[in-house]
Amino acid sequence: MNGVAATTMGHTLPDMGVASQSLADLTLVTDTSTLRQVAEKLTRHNNEVPSEIAKMTDMELKGFLNLYGRYMAEKSTKAGISWDKIQQPDANMLKPYDELPAAADAANEGELLKKLAVLKLNGGLGTSMGCTGPKSVIEVHNDSTFLDLIVQQIEHINKKYEGADVPLLLMNSFNTDGETAKIIQKYQDTNVTITTFQQSRFPRIDKDTMEPLPLSHTGYQHSDWYPPGHGDVFEAVFNSGLVDTLLAQGKEYLFVSNVDNLGATVDTKILRMLEETECEYCMELTDKTRADVKGGTIISYDGKVSLLEVAQVPKQYLEQFKSIKKFKVFNTNNIWLSLRAIKRVMQTAALQLDIIVNNKAVGDKKVVQLETAIGAAISYFKNACGVNVPRSRFLPVKSTSDLMLIQSNMFTLKSGSLVKNPLREFATTPVVKLGDEFKKVSSYLSRFGSIPDVLELDHLTVSGDVSFGSDVVLKGTVIIVVNTGSKVMIPRGSILENQVITGDLHITSH
Repeated sequence: MNGVAATTMGHTLPDMGVASQSLADLTLVTDTSTLRQVAEKLTRHNNEVPSEIAKMTDMELKGFLNLYGRYMAEKSTKAGISWDKIQQPDANMLKPYDELPAAADAANEGELLKKLAVLKLNGGLGTSMGCTGPKSVIEVHNDSTFLDLIVQQIEHINKKYEGADVPLLLMNSFNTDGETAKIIQKYQDTNVTITTFQQSRFPRIDKDTMEPLPLSHTGYQHSDWYPPGHGDVFEAVFNSGLVDTLLAQGKEYLFVSNVDNLGATVDTKILRMLEETECEYCMELTDKTRADVKGGTIISYDGKVSLLEVAQVPKQYLEQFKSIKKFKVFNTNNIWLSLRAIKRVMQTAALQLDIIVNNKAVGDKKVVQLETAIGAAISYFKNACGVNVPRSRFLPVKSTSDLMLIQSNMFTLKSGSLVKNPLREFATTPVVKLGDEFKKVSSYLSRFGSIPDVLELDHLTVSGDVSFGSDVVLKGTVIIVVNTGSKVMIPRGSILENQVITGDLHITSH
């Protein structure tokens, strides 16, 4: 079955019965009167607001009230983590990727792939890089976007393995759903079934009044709402009906990853491990560097595998957490899940993920966003584990610094997948840090005649008004720092090796 499909959560109006039921389901609520008032006001808002787009679905209302109720309770009652109980994960909890057995043969791989669906978290916008619309449509390599490459990867699998029919699911936010629906039409003739669904849309909370923002005015304001993090994937995919649909199609496993991580490709070694060990949840982790000090990591806590995030660490242990000596790996957000286990966990209403409090400013108003992360769910699944994967499986593009590396000769494309250039003699990839002048994609592109040769580069730092001519070669450590009012232009064909450059340098014509 090929082509494009789309599902959305229904927009039936919740009545007070729904709100009351949501309230009854909550646990750890210390101030039920405050919660009840918010529930009643949100329900009344839903009934009275004229615009359909400003209404919350039944599921969204219940999900928000659950999160809001837990947050209000935990503000005063939540106990901190006990540092003494933290242990390093044992061999069953954290498995070396190199020790995982490969599938026996192509036929075995094909049978495994028939059981797999791929889900990409596609809720983010490209605004941090100066782009409009979904981040997934930024061109990242040879005029191909993130989505182009992902579709190419899955189409390659479906063509290579007869009957595999690996589908692609896109979890959009309300920010990206409409635009993505238009964009995916271009993939109708590919050998990939694409299904979209929308994650929840929750109201931001006024930090001063602790009331959801839509209650403070009439009408619809886009900035009142937010997508509540990728931990919402469990609620969203289950409530959309896709879990049952995939199970009915014979699918058993779901591979979830960020849409901007081009290293997150389907891997049958990990898929085989899931099947052989009956692992319901597998998190990919990779070796930490000094640039990854804030990434969450798995630990053994009271003998159970858990995720430890930097926000949970007591201040006196923060440096210990950031150290690469004790906590050697961090979460890539590449997650493998059992579909049957997702259904069981959601049906038992057991999933209570740690709340991430995201403080933001919207205009002159201070707001709170309550979010959850997919990694926090690891302790809810049976035989959960982590796999210590190569760094090549973690190639996110969060900035133009990352984009430069992806677009350089450090990588080549093979069936939509990035492959590290075999001419690179070092196992690590270079560290690239581009300054604010390169922050927007348009500015970044205007400052390069062509992307430099970085095969022998270890570290690049650029700060200030700097431009590069074409065919520049960078080797070793290169630092270019320009003060305000000065400009540096690296001439075409320059070779910079272990150099620090400051001041004014202009390209001369030949």
